[in-house]
Amino acid sequence: MTDHIQIQKSNGVLTLVMNRPDKKNALTDAMYEALADAIEASNDDGDVQVILIRSEGDLFTSGNDIGEFAVVAAGGEGPRNVARFIRAIATATKPLIAAVQGRAVGVGATMLLHCDHVVLAEDAQLTTPFVSLALVPEAASSLLLTRRIGHVRAFSMFALGEAVNAHDAVAWGLANSVVPLGALLETARAVAERLTKQPLGALVATKGLMRDNDAITAHMDVESRLFLERLSTAEAREAFTAFAQRRAPDFTGLA
Repeated sequence: MTDHIQIQKSNGVLTLVMNRPDKKNALTDAMYEALADAIEASNDDGDVQVILIRSEGDLFTSGNDIGEFAVVAAGGEGPRNVARFIRAIATATKPLIAAVQGRAVGVGATMLLHCDHVVLAEDAQLTTPFVSLALVPEAASSLLLTRRIGHVRAFSMFALGEAVNAHDAVAWGLANSVVPLGALLETARAVAERLTKQPLGALVATKGLMRDNDAITAHMDVESRLFLERLSTAEAREAFTAFAQRRAPDFTGLA
């Protein structure tokens, strides 16, 4: 467990809070482990009807802790629980709600594709800059995002790292609503509480009918293999080195 993930359970709602605001809520292996443990356990927990994911601080999450991936790029052992978390959130049986403020980067944006109701604050921005880090998308996002918003928009998000603001995210079908920052948690909590009044069996069955988990997890496996391969490339080493040195990367001749 880690202090950077707070877990609260009350009145049928399991709330998972990313609480590492001093590091922009960058997700470490320990944080992924805590999130995966909680989501996996919720599937068989009769006291949990809805899962609410949120964060403390000015932004939802800056994505993976770059330092841990840099270790892999340098030839070391990488985080073990990223894949567990991604699979857990993709196969969760209970409804998932997300409350997002500020930037949601990388996995912070792709995890929303597995949520059933997404509330954005007015300042929210979704970005998936995988290619900029010499990587490929994860969490089946290369499949799901393309299906959701179309190839050209998804390609711009992946390949150019273009941010999507809150209102466009709703218009494109990536979120349900945009609310003032001060109303974000209240709005998300109200949705969660409404869902707890619904028959749980019908909710779980309906969510299951709406998602082809076999196809999603199979696509995740393909992405994961390519992601790990990309982490060990010269391009990735240059990307992470440049990030650490706060300079523009130079990928000339590295492909």
